[in-house]
Amino acid sequence: MTRPTPPVRIGIIGCGNVLGAYLAVAERLQKQGHAEVVALCGPEKHRRRVCEELRIPGFHPEPEQLIAREDIDLVVILTPMPTHAPLARAALRSSKHVLVEKPLAVTLEDGRDLVELARQSQGHLACAPFTILSPTFQAVAQRVRRGDVGRLVSARGRYGWAGPDWSDWFYKPGGGVLFDLGVYNLTTLTGWLGPVRRVTAMCGVATPERVVQGRTVRVEAEDNAHAVLDFGGGCLAVITTGFNIQQYRGPGIELYGTDGTINLLGDDWDPDGYEIWQNSAGCWQCFKETQPEWPWADGLRHLVECIREGARPLVGPAHAFHVLEVMIKAQESGRDGRMRTLESTFRPPLFLEATTPEAAHRIHDRTRSPNGDW
Repeated sequence: MTRPTPPVRIGIIGCGNVLGAYLAVAERLQKQGHAEVVALCGPEKHRRRVCEELRIPGFHPEPEQLIAREDIDLVVILTPMPTHAPLARAALRSSKHVLVEKPLAVTLEDGRDLVELARQSQGHLACAPFTILSPTFQAVAQRVRRGDVGRLVSARGRYGWAGPDWSDWFYKPGGGVLFDLGVYNLTTLTGWLGPVRRVTAMCGVATPERVVQGRTVRVEAEDNAHAVLDFGGGCLAVITTGFNIQQYRGPGIELYGTDGTINLLGDDWDPDGYEIWQNSAGCWQCFKETQPEWPWADGLRHLVECIREGARPLVGPAHAFHVLEVMIKAQESGRDGRMRTLESTFRPPLFLEATTPEAAHRIHDRTRSPNGDW
């Protein structure tokens, strides 16, 4: 008989806006016996909620206390962006597995340091966002790889909203729309198209002041950005992102090939299926979302599985660092108007061919899995 694999013991640093999404994934993992949250770190004011309402046994006001615990295998970092690199560095040096929210870091120096540290570390480093894990991303990736729309030559990504009003660090140096929002489309497009060769951008502050928790704050990081990406071979893409986009309708991502078009419907972090035009067919074909409950915090599930199975995560630091370099050089280009050449690269993930989904007309309740897993 094989010995059962013990659950992965998780410590979470950060009690902010995204904690609930990760706890929902963690709860499912705990019910499956795959993981358990043993401690959480945050301001002292959260202690009662963590211990009594969330029923997490351990609470620490300082990250160093949580990282030092020997009964934690995986550290999840959900803190403001400028703190990601130092916390991830400390956790990796303590031989922990690490999941860090986007972006990987806010400087190239810190990003390079983390990539090298992860290469030498006993633990894995998995980096948000996790758009490449969605079933819709992988279905489109297979279409692209098979050449269903020919050779991709152009693409467009769009993601934005009215902007956060709960913390001012989004609008300070180390924040901004590229790090907070553009990172999604960049991760998705590079996941399909591969590394960027060159980038140029226009970035600016469209709304100089914001109201955050009743206080007026000055906006010091870009809240409006358009980036143009050159993937080589004549393949170009543009990303539109901002904290001034009130609402929008239409595909979140558009891929244009020499023989057709693929549109990802919804946003890449919350997809709603896709549609494809093939010149050979002469019509649009629509494919419904196969897993509408897919959570954007799915990287936690993926990393726990990799830890238990001894596999390497698909959401690795090399990809995250490349996206970071694109964003930082887009910011530089926005300041001086000059195009930048990318130095980093990565190998896009390959996915197994998906099994044929159940016919759409046979799915009565798409929020439920046919095998009852969700």
